[in-house]
Amino acid sequence: MLYNLHAIGSYWARSVNFYAFLNASLSKDIPWLKQWHAANRLLERSTRPYSRPSFELEIEESVVICNPFGDLLRFGTPDAKKPNLLMVAPMSGHFATLLRGTVREFIRDHNVYITDWHDAGSVPLTDGRFTLDSYVDYLREFIRYFDGDVHLMAVCQPSVPALAAVALMSEDREAVPRSMVLMGGPVDTRHTPTEVNDFAEKRNLAWFKRHTIHRVPLNRRGAGRHVYPGFLQLAGFLAMNIDRHVSAHHEYFDHLVSGDGDNAAQHEAFYDEYLAVMDLDAPFYLETIQKVFLEHHLPKGILECEGRRVKPELITDTALMTIEGELDDITGQGQTRAAHKLCPGAPLHEHLTQTKVGHYGIFNGRRFREEIAPRIRAFMNQASNR
Repeated sequence: MLYNLHAIGSYWARSVNFYAFLNASLSKDIPWLKQWHAANRLLERSTRPYSRPSFELEIEESVVICNPFGDLLRFGTPDAKKPNLLMVAPMSGHFATLLRGTVREFIRDHNVYITDWHDAGSVPLTDGRFTLDSYVDYLREFIRYFDGDVHLMAVCQPSVPALAAVALMSEDREAVPRSMVLMGGPVDTRHTPTEVNDFAEKRNLAWFKRHTIHRVPLNRRGAGRHVYPGFLQLAGFLAMNIDRHVSAHHEYFDHLVSGDGDNAAQHEAFYDEYLAVMDLDAPFYLETIQKVFLEHHLPKGILECEGRRVKPELITDTALMTIEGELDDITGQGQTRAAHKLCPGAPLHEHLTQTKVGHYGIFNGRRFREEIAPRIRAFMNQASNR
């Protein structure tokens, strides 16, 4: 019902969006209508639908493996002289383009590939369901593409399935990545719980099933699929820092009135990405809540994939690096570092707690480019040469 109401509201918002766009366009160059223009520009952006952004990297993108719920995307033409880097983007509401800056930083000296996850609301029911096991299977398939000649980088949510995939491949004696970099991931959320962790801990799985799962309406390709809707996820994101978002939009209004095009453009670029969200298939979302945030299966040694217990202790050929942010309010300190205790056999261990950065700053921004990325490069180079 909630998804249907949202669809109806989006439909009626189209007319508001059209008139706001028209008013903003007509008043753009009239000095005494600056506030009217700014108000309508703000209204137009608040009522428009936001679809998957582009990477905007001015380099060729090609799909090398195509699956219903996610592709393996390659940037540019592979160079035999460059190491391969597989970035695992989070499936937590936003699109893989959230890692645009991360890709841009490494594309100069690596053959960069990324998991391009699809909006579950656009996947027909005939393509089956997507579970946590499915996620691990997808990663194993993507890793096999490189026959061991690859470095793996998992940002946030995929830290758990990435570690599980490498553990299962190690047990099966498959070619595994040379290194694995886990960044701000919820490996063990019992360490330094954040507001996100506390929210999950105070509710049981039945609550999440009842309040967060809805059926995709008939106007979408995934009609009938049970999902955690992207608009609900976005509401949660906004609620966590509502004062900051209100302030940002107030400043945006002022920038438009004063003619500060550069700052207005920065605001628009950020929110074009932030407001573009996708649905998550219900089984995957609920299993992640249960096994990662409520019952802590991986650190307790009881995580299973397709009936097999995941054994991180069998990882002996993949170097392990973990990265956390000092100010991260999504993944608390120690949650990602916990991976080292689970993988005592890894041939190389390194941990970095980056000062003065929050969750987003772990993989984007100035400190990422100047301080974190060089450490990652050095670690991957050391892993390749050992």
